[in-house]
Amino acid sequence: MTAAIPAPPPAVRERIHAIWDTLADFDASKVDEALAYLQTRLCELVNAQNADWIGVVHLVTFPGDPVSGWRPPVVRLLHHNEGFLTSIKEQRKNLELGIVNDVVIRMIGQSGNFRARRLCDLMPAEWFDSSFYRDYYQDCGHRDALYVAFPINEDAESYFGLFRATGQAPFAAEERDTLAYALRGIKWFHRQLLLSHGLLVASTPLTPVERQVLQGLLTGQTEKEIAAAQGQSYHTTHEYVATIFRKFGVNNRAALMALWLGKSA
Repeated sequence: MTAAIPAPPPAVRERIHAIWDTLADFDASKVDEALAYLQTRLCELVNAQNADWIGVVHLVTFPGDPVSGWRPPVVRLLHHNEGFLTSIKEQRKNLELGIVNDVVIRMIGQSGNFRARRLCDLMPAEWFDSSFYRDYYQDCGHRDALYVAFPINEDAESYFGLFRATGQAPFAAEERDTLAYALRGIKWFHRQLLLSHGLLVASTPLTPVERQVLQGLLTGQTEKEIAAAQGQSYHTTHEYVATIFRKFGVNNRAALMALWLGKSA
């Protein structure tokens, strides 16, 4: 789906525009809450039972790497699913061994383009009888998946996955197009998601504690206030702030905020 996305019916468009409006009202420090809100509303739009978000970045590749250096350092799941989490861990481990499933290879192979794909758009009919489909979809309680990938720049993409439960019908083409429409119009939020995890311009991904300090910086808290909120000493918090500035290549809070406002890349 690199061509124009068909507009959904007026009533569905109104629902999507309301989602965009609410999403824009979230404070910059509430990215995790905004993500959960968006995932929940997307599930409602296309009758999905679960959703994930994956921040994907382009790292140094190695000879024979089937995905040319693309890696998923961050995965955020809407609803806890132990089987799904186990399968994600297994696939990430296999990725480092050069063992990659065909669904990932086909999505990554179209990197650089906005795209929305159902499993049936990516894989032939016989694949649904494979052990991989059984082990990594059916055994996790998933009948079907719908993926949307949004390229932010040549080295970073934002992925959303929506999942239908066993016993449900597969996603229809119209539902794929609805999800594509909903996610195509919020580049600012895809960018904010990657920024909040240090995956867009940071030299290395942010740790969980660094993300908490970053959220304090984005809400205008002083370093003393952040330290109190996190139960840290002022010195420790100051060191975290310095590390965050260094990772993002900025010298002060104003420059950091400019990244969120899209004034620099």
